[in-house]
Amino acid sequence: MRIQPIDLDHPGDLIEGLYDAFVTGSADDPGPMLSLPWFSYLVRTGGPGERSEAWVTTEGGKVAGGYALTLPQHDNTHMGWLFPLVVRPERGGGGLGSALFAHALDRMRAHGRTLLLTETPAAGVGIRFATARGMSVALKEARRTLDLRTADWAALERMRPEVAGYHLERWVGPAGPELLPDLSTLMGGMNDAPRDADVEDMNFSVDRLRIREESIPVTGRTCYTVIARRTSDGAPAGYTRILLDAERSDGWGHQADTTVLREHRGHRLGLLLKVDNLLWLREREPHLDRIITWNATSNAHMLAINEAMGFELFDEWSELRLEV
Repeated sequence: MRIQPIDLDHPGDLIEGLYDAFVTGSADDPGPMLSLPWFSYLVRTGGPGERSEAWVTTEGGKVAGGYALTLPQHDNTHMGWLFPLVVRPERGGGGLGSALFAHALDRMRAHGRTLLLTETPAAGVGIRFATARGMSVALKEARRTLDLRTADWAALERMRPEVAGYHLERWVGPAGPELLPDLSTLMGGMNDAPRDADVEDMNFSVDRLRIREESIPVTGRTCYTVIARRTSDGAPAGYTRILLDAERSDGWGHQADTTVLREHRGHRLGLLLKVDNLLWLREREPHLDRIITWNATSNAHMLAINEAMGFELFDEWSELRLEV
């Protein structure tokens, strides 16, 4: 068995082959499937402020399995993120997954990384594979969905709170350069979200967010964003975003980050932001069927907001860790 690197600057058809193996191996996932542009971006770059490498093994000119390893460069430089690690179902049980996992650990050591993280459904072959190789649960997560076709829109309208001293700002698509400093401030609030104890705060610099915003159309997506400002001085106070396929082809919206900065909490801004963005999305994108969101099961405040809005449990996931 030869495990070969993908030249991420000139990947040929290997990323498409890895994507095909990923889609085939994810056939039991009832949620939305990553598009090829989004998958390719994650494999090639990991994300702003990160570097990735990807490895595959082929049989008969076809990718049989592979993995991508993302290595943060500006913070958490002790860490690596494994996504995906996939073996075609017809090749399962023959040791290929174990060989790929061992190879990924060797690459972690070669880079001097000591903490490997990944995620998988909380039940099924993925978590059995991971725990059998020494990984343990670092964080319990859940996906919840809101069916927009049956949502109680009148109740959602009534739920939208009046918040004195703040006003909302909206835009569609990537943020313009004039908004990046405020986004940098707001994204710092995401460092309060539940996480593994050995994961450091992320540095949401303006340059890092510029790269993130520029990546949105490249990955075949667009987004609806709402931020809250304190009216007296315009200070950014909170943020929420929903991502969707730019071609509007799959009927899914993806609730991304929502945060309210600590000094602005206690005014129901989180609820205001999420309800306002959802009502605006419905007005602009009436064809959408469902919104899906991820939360740590320990994030009681955000779970309460989501459940009040009508989100229902879809499935449960685990973030897994291994000290290398």
